[in-house]
Amino acid sequence: MKQYVIVMLLFILSAGAGFSQTNQTSITEDFKPSTVNQPGQEYPQVNSQGYARFQILAPEAKSVVVSLGLGGAKGGTPLIKAEDGFWRGTTSGAMDEGFHYYHVTIDGGVFNDPGALNFYGSTRWESGIEIPAHDQDFYALKNVPHGNVQQILFPSKSTNTSRRAFVYTPPSYHKDKNKSYPVLYLQHGWGEDETAWSNQGHVNLIMDNLIAEGKIKPFIIVMTYGMTNEIKYGGLASFKIEPFQTVLVEELIPYVDSNFRTLATPANRAMGGLSMGGMETKMITLNKPEVFSHYALLSGGIYKPEDIKDKSKVKLVFLSCGSKENPDGIKNAVSNLKNTGFNAVSYISENTGHEFQTWRRSFKELAPLLFKE
Repeated sequence: MKQYVIVMLLFILSAGAGFSQTNQTSITEDFKPSTVNQPGQEYPQVNSQGYARFQILAPEAKSVVVSLGLGGAKGGTPLIKAEDGFWRGTTSGAMDEGFHYYHVTIDGGVFNDPGALNFYGSTRWESGIEIPAHDQDFYALKNVPHGNVQQILFPSKSTNTSRRAFVYTPPSYHKDKNKSYPVLYLQHGWGEDETAWSNQGHVNLIMDNLIAEGKIKPFIIVMTYGMTNEIKYGGLASFKIEPFQTVLVEELIPYVDSNFRTLATPANRAMGGLSMGGMETKMITLNKPEVFSHYALLSGGIYKPEDIKDKSKVKLVFLSCGSKENPDGIKNAVSNLKNTGFNAVSYISENTGHEFQTWRRSFKELAPLLFKE
């Protein structure tokens, strides 16, 4: 357990925005506002090469630095003050495609960029920026039938409160009142919450598009808070799964099965998660093999054949990561699982690391594999 948590901590500490090496003098001046800017705001901007450009109004400041990545752990872009009181600057390298967290440090104080929308990450609401991806069509908002993402509040005796979850139901859910659906319980990463998979991951749009293309069997997705943020940064070695396991297995699942039209059997129930959510997924699926039959770890570790005591209960093991993480480890783990009779699949996201583009792509590959006849 302790060794596994240390490995996950190394994953999390590497979660900053990735940069590719590009000559600063070859920047193409086709910058446009990021798609996740505040309404009407021109900055931050991104260009076709993956550079980001920032503009912050702070006329009395002495120093302004943009910190990119989860908690600003990787990379910093110092801005230069102009006579009009604006600080401006461009990243020194092109960023990986997809979504990234960032914040602004002004004279030692940490602030969000007033030009950008905020997303919950790093145990706080952080600014977000979207670098256009060559394959962004699969999570684009299209003119197709759309499912519904709704908030639910479910009673939790173990925590003596009501807890929140978000539930995605496919477009057909409200049309055919006699049809029931399988369910995927999908967990966020460390420092995030139950809004992450919808807001940062666009999981609902990925589902809508895959369903419209006839590539997947429709299913419900449930996303709830994984009780990870109570662990202070650097204190993951003390993490215990039991409190969240109780919430999920004994409180949330019965609530969902009672209030939604679900196929309430292990064969029609899956659990997956990214990073810390993958760690939770592994622990709970191994502790409660009678609850889930489909397992998915997205940048969240691996299963070994000896971890799973009864392979007859497991219909799918899906392992993924970015090519900048540990692709050989994922491929080797899946090879070992296959050799011992498991239905195991690996996926490697090219040119990405521990970041949401990896997890968006991973989910796109995972979804068609779930709940197959």
